[in-house]
Amino acid sequence: MQATATVLVYSDDANTREQVRLATGRRPAPDAPVVEFVECATAPAVLRELDKGGIDVVVLDGETAPMGGMGLCRQLKDEIFRCPPVLLLIGRPQDAWLATWSRADAAVTLPVEPVEFAGSLAALLRTKGLQQSA
Repeated sequence: MQATATVLVYSDDANTREQVRLATGRRPAPDAPVVEFVECATAPAVLRELDKGGIDVVVLDGETAPMGGMGLCRQLKDEIFRCPPVLLLIGRPQDAWLATWSRADAAVTLPVEPVEFAGSLAALLRTKGLQQSA
């Protein structure tokens, strides 16, 4: 049986959500599980999905309005017991300090660069112990 991981993607921009899906493909790395996506365009939708459980990694767009991914990340880390790892999409490399402030587990810049994004996502899946068995 093939392992699967559920990745929540939050962005008010459908193009950004598509970039994440395309950069990931079926799996972000050979040793990573097959990925299924849950897409959210609003912060309340993110909270509802996380309350349901079953999310392995969260990808948040720091450029989303009205509630950006950085503020939402900090809220999630404060309020959710055993919050899944968060990969933050930031507008500029200089915003990396904001990713640290938000307590994101990793950050990559927009637009999504497929190799960098897939590597960061795979690393977060590995921290959750989600690897494809040989």
